[in-house]
Formats: sequence, C-alpha cells, structure tokens
Amino acid sequence: MLLQKLTSVLVKKFIPGRKTNSRKGQNGKVLVVGGSYVYHGAPVLSSLAALRAGTDLVYTAVPKINASATRAISPNLIVIPMVDAKLTRGSANKLLGQVQAGMDSATIGMGLSVADEEGLKTLIRELSAQDVRLSLDASALISSILPILPDKNIVLTPHAGEFERMFGVLPSNKIKERTSIVEKYAKEHSVTILLKGPTDVISNGKNTYINPKNLASMTVGGTGDVLSGLVAAMLAKNRNGLESAAAASFVNGLAGIQAQKKNGLHIVATDLIDFIPSVMKPFDKVIR
Repeated sequence: MLLQKLTSVLVKKFIPGRKTNSRKGQNGKVLVVGGSYVYHGAPVLSSLAALRAGTDLVYTAVPKINASATRAISPNLIVIPMVDAKLTRGSANKLLGQVQAGMDSATIGMGLSVADEEGLKTLIRELSAQDVRLSLDASALISSILPILPDKNIVLTPHAGEFERMFGVLPSNKIKERTSIVEKYAKEHSVTILLKGPTDVISNGKNTYINPKNLASMTVGGTGDVLSGLVAAMLAKNRNGLESAAAASFVNGLAGIQAQKKNGLHIVATDLIDFIPSVMKPFDKVIR
C-alpha cells in the first residue's frame, strides 16, 4: 500500500477550482444531520465549517427543540427541524421528504441522539441511493451499520474510542500499527477511514495518508465537529472519499496551528472556523 505524508502541494490537487460563471449551488450543497437536547452546538460547528470551506448551501437538520436556537446562531444556516428529539425511523423518513433533491454530500452524527438504529440506516441507504456522498461521525459510528456501507464511497471519522466501538479493536498509539489497522478495516469494509488523533491516519485500504498535527490544544470539544463539516465540504466538490478526507484533515490541522499560535492552549472550536478562510485561500483556484 502507498503511504504518504500530507503536504500543501499534494492537498492543492485535491481541492477543485471554482468557475467564475458558476451559480449558487454549483459549488456544493451539503446536508448536516446532528444535535440533541444536550449537544446543540455540534451540527452548528460542522455547518459553519462547511460554509467557510466554500460550500454554497448548507442545510442543517436538528431536532425541533434546537431549531430556534440554531437559527439564532447564524443567519447563514438553512435550518430543517426534525420532528423528534432523537433520530427515529419516522424522523428519518420525514427528513428525507424535506430535503431538497440534488444534495452533493451529507455528514451525519455530530451530537446526534439515535433512538432507533433503523432510522440511521434509512438515512444512509436513501442518501447513498441518491448518490449523496456521506461522512459519518460520532453517534453514527456503530457496528450495526457496517453491512450497508461497502462500495458507497463513505467516509468514517472516528477517534480511537469510536473506532473500537465500531470495529472491536482499540488502535495502538504507535503510528505504524495504527496505520496498519486503519488500512485493514478500510479495505475489509470498502470505506475511507479518517482516524483522528495527534497524527490523523486516512486510508481507503489501498492508499494511506498521514497528517501529523501534534497540537496539544486540539483536545477541546468541537474540533472533530469542525472536521466533519470540512469533510462534507470537500466531498461536495471532490467526490473522491480519500482525497476529500485527506484535504479536510490537512485544513483542520492548519486551522488548529493558527488558532494555537494566537490563543495558546486556550482555543475553542469556533477559533478553527475563523481560520479556515485564511488557511484555504492559498488553495483557491479560479477557472475562467
């Protein structure tokens, strides 16, 4: 298998350019599904990150108890209230009826409370059938969904604990062993895995990238939600799961570096979002 360390030169190839005559929606339409009574901020962080990464339209689906608060956070968000406080089969089917056709990508799971795993499976099946590229995080990372994932170009973004919950094995802290186990399960289940940590490991089972960050400040809650939004943004424009996950990891790390330079060990997740435009600007390509 090919193993490469991510660099700016490499990542620039993974981020498509933008046509000067493009119209609203042609540079990405993203669906974010997450949130719960306790974790109301997670889908907001993902949505704002996707917007700052250059996505034209972001639809943020949250439980109806969170809808007003989510709308109040930013006028840039298009909020879809889900009918139940937790994800159920009924709320999944209702959401699918509310979502506009033609979504490019979706990220599911950030702060989401899942009452019925069949509801989660319904979202994955139906969105995949519509050729929507998916990124799954947090509560969407459960082992029961593994049989429906192969060959759907799906990205999984676990930390070590979520990886263990999903695959039954806790990744080693040693980078060589960590890389091998990510490659093994990515190949076995035909998915792209972005294993988060001091060094991110991204693999589709054939090719693997590593992104050493080693940022002590990025243990703060919400930085993974920002990453999920970045993955969805990249998937909306570059529909290759491995390249999109790699680019998202790299941008997230660069934003973390800038946030730590400014605030030391006192960053919050929104600091990363503030730095996304400046770290992505060198990757901008305008196509005439």
